[in-house]
Amino acid sequence: MTSESAWTGRTDGTTPEQLRWHRAVEPYEAGDDPGACVFVGFASDEGVRRNKGRRGAAEGPDALRRALSPMALPAPLRAFDAGTIAVTDERLEDGQRRLGETVSALLNAGAFPVVLGGGHEVAYGTHLGLAGSRAANPASTGPNPVASKPTVGILNLDAHFDLRSDRIASSGTPFRQILESDDTVHYAVIGISQPSNTTALFDTAHRFGVRYLVDDDCEPARVTAFVDDFLADIDLLHLTIDLDVLPAAVAPGVSAPAAYGVALSTIQSVCDRVTASGTLAIVDIAELNPHFDIDNRTARTAARLIHRIVTQHVRVV
Repeated sequence: MTSESAWTGRTDGTTPEQLRWHRAVEPYEAGDDPGACVFVGFASDEGVRRNKGRRGAAEGPDALRRALSPMALPAPLRAFDAGTIAVTDERLEDGQRRLGETVSALLNAGAFPVVLGGGHEVAYGTHLGLAGSRAANPASTGPNPVASKPTVGILNLDAHFDLRSDRIASSGTPFRQILESDDTVHYAVIGISQPSNTTALFDTAHRFGVRYLVDDDCEPARVTAFVDDFLADIDLLHLTIDLDVLPAAVAPGVSAPAAYGVALSTIQSVCDRVTASGTLAIVDIAELNPHFDIDNRTARTAARLIHRIVTQHVRVV
């Protein structure tokens, strides 16, 4: 499923100094420009439906493309779009599997995948892709054998742990699914809202060794120290951004708007820090719901974060 029509916008000229995203993005074909950013859409709100949230996140990928399209690039850049994986007929698990296969192939080709969700069930599919890639499973034999597997970390910017123990997978279960399937993964969350997470969820987080900062404690210096400590313990990073980490005034177009949230400037500083770290292998954006957005406020905010991440990204060696 392609989404070329979403990449449209104003054209000021044809020189590199006049480049905007909609002119920089091309349809992806295997072998294109290793090291470049490749966008992948995940059109799903089935996980949100199962989690009894506000449906509409399936329209998030193209809304993110449209919001990013007119932004001016600070330097010449090539990027690609591998289309959108759509979850239909309630087949969430199949969609997550297909997303994982796509992400693994992109990582194996040397790309920097940016996954556009979709509900936060996108994170499980993203993880399947990273976990199944050569980046997370380097060769242990051959002329240059690797002594051990790299340590994978997931940094979630989110008001929720998403560690529910529900029998059926949803947007509230992805990180429990990951931690139950692989106890070597390090998981950290910035922006946890105490009123939005039961004591049982906090207990689950403690049992799995999850590091977290509640939204009340997200003062910039403390957040920076938290991120640096987490990055020091991992080799490959999966950054996942649930837009409900932001205050409702900044991000109204989400499944569960935040009454308090974390300041946009703080979230942006986290993105800047991790993308410059040389560990960021993949990023996904979750929970944009265009039905409830106001003046495209949430989409534009998310697009700015994506813009900064991609334009400043330091490739994982």
